[in-house]
Amino acid sequence: MDTYGRYPLELVRGQGVWVWDSNGNKYLDGVAGIAVCTLGHSDPVLRQALVEQLDKLQHVSNLYRIPEQEQLAAALRDRSCADRFFFCNSGAEANEAAIKLARKHGHRVRGIAEPLILTAEASFHGRTLAAVTATGQPRYHAGFEPMVQGFRYFKYNDIASFESLLAACEAEGPRVAAVLIEPLQGEGGVNPGDPAFFQRLRQLCNAHNILLIFDEVQIGVGRSGRWWGYESLGVEPDAFTMAKGLGGGIPIGALAVKTPFDHFQPGEHASTFGGNPLSCRAGLTVIAEIERRGLLANVQQRGAELSSLLGALIERHPTLLESSRGWGLLQGLVLHGGTVTAPDVVKAAIAEGLLLVPAGPRVVRFVPPLVIESDDLQDMVQRLERALGRLVP
Repeated sequence: MDTYGRYPLELVRGQGVWVWDSNGNKYLDGVAGIAVCTLGHSDPVLRQALVEQLDKLQHVSNLYRIPEQEQLAAALRDRSCADRFFFCNSGAEANEAAIKLARKHGHRVRGIAEPLILTAEASFHGRTLAAVTATGQPRYHAGFEPMVQGFRYFKYNDIASFESLLAACEAEGPRVAAVLIEPLQGEGGVNPGDPAFFQRLRQLCNAHNILLIFDEVQIGVGRSGRWWGYESLGVEPDAFTMAKGLGGGIPIGALAVKTPFDHFQPGEHASTFGGNPLSCRAGLTVIAEIERRGLLANVQQRGAELSSLLGALIERHPTLLESSRGWGLLQGLVLHGGTVTAPDVVKAAIAEGLLLVPAGPRVVRFVPPLVIESDDLQDMVQRLERALGRLVP
């Protein structure tokens, strides 16, 4: 179906931070499957782990205990604030599970007949109907009305906006079940969360028994230089979602929950493929390799280096480039907003053998594999500068 605005590339092979197209052209990959290929392409350790798993079992369904799933839950528990995990196949599905959990919390804890979930403007939570309704960007809603009821929106990082909305919703009694929010908005323009905002948000949710859920689908699993984005904000959520980088390219997602907020009972939620042996082996391997290779430290170092390189690039092109922002290896280069757009830059970069991805019309996003090295980053920015020269001689 004609659902993708694809670039004219047919990618057929990858190795580390490089990919090749069907014509033999080589590209430095700053996209990583949109923050998915944590260990890069065709990683030998991940490949061997998956081959060994396929020699045993790839899928049995959740009718039975799955040792790899239990091992992955334990590994995630040991590296996060959460205690319990529901495994699924994608970020959207993880957020759907979170939305169901939020409604259950509203009914069970707050006694709300028709619970509301508050989300941020410029957010992105997925393409399924409830997740896209949670997404605070009207352009994603157009053509799919009526949207799912029970969502309201506030301005990201604006505590006055949130408090005003909360007061309006609660004016005649409990109405709000949960807040669903990204620690760093990815698709919405690479907007990092403000710690002061999130700390006040945590206080308000505590005061009202409102479930605080973080969408860690893009920033989680080490991309910030820490395991989770919430670690950069000085608060812990009651629940959070993950996907993308967890499987290193094998589809897997999860809803992580602290024990007091695990309201699901047997039969209330399920996923046929969720947490099968193959996907969980991928997740276990990614976690082990992040630690074995010291990739959290690498992300911190390369992230600081990328920020510095982009800062120098902005100084050399002040009429075109405005600023850069982000955490670790999720960073955005902000254009001034003239005739050159982020999609224009991405297309020009392809001609220079560089893959990048827009985050809206004015932000070029960098989400390379976490194994990227210093020389690769310098090469990346040099290629980007040549691409800018194609657009503004």
